[in-house]
Amino acid sequence: MRNRRQFLSAVAGGLLIAAAGKVIGMGQANDTAESKGDFPYKLTEAEWKKKLEPRVYGVLRRAATEPAFSSPLYQEHRQGVFHCAGCNQTLFLSDNKFESGTGWPSFWQPASPKAVGTSTDYKIGYPRTEAHCANCGGHLGHVFEDGPPPTGLRYCINGLALLFIPA
Repeated sequence: MRNRRQFLSAVAGGLLIAAAGKVIGMGQANDTAESKGDFPYKLTEAEWKKKLEPRVYGVLRRAATEPAFSSPLYQEHRQGVFHCAGCNQTLFLSDNKFESGTGWPSFWQPASPKAVGTSTDYKIGYPRTEAHCANCGGHLGHVFEDGPPPTGLRYCINGLALLFIPA
């Protein structure tokens, strides 16, 4: 049975990864990471598919969403650095991670101002701020204005989009 988030995402044309690891729904052709702009790290679609496990490909390259509370990185509390699972760019530091209660790893700021880019996403009928890797364009998640001080931001990130390197 799908939860409300899964249902709304599928109906709105977004991609969603079910708990069984299958991608639910098909995004529109312009929903790919490549459609967001030109990025320094580039691979062909075939190279991305070969490089990434299918669920990771779905998130990073097709803007899918993993189920809430499914990522081991949600409960990751060790010191370390979170990298892009597509290109290995440093994205977030463990010092900036916080418990949001949303079911996805959450951060109040990226590791550097140039690590994460944003764009506007209308997949569920209203604008949201999408977060993507500034190096490869991979979809990471979304940014919301309900985070803790000092930024007041919550970078709500798919754990499948990240690689954690302990300190």
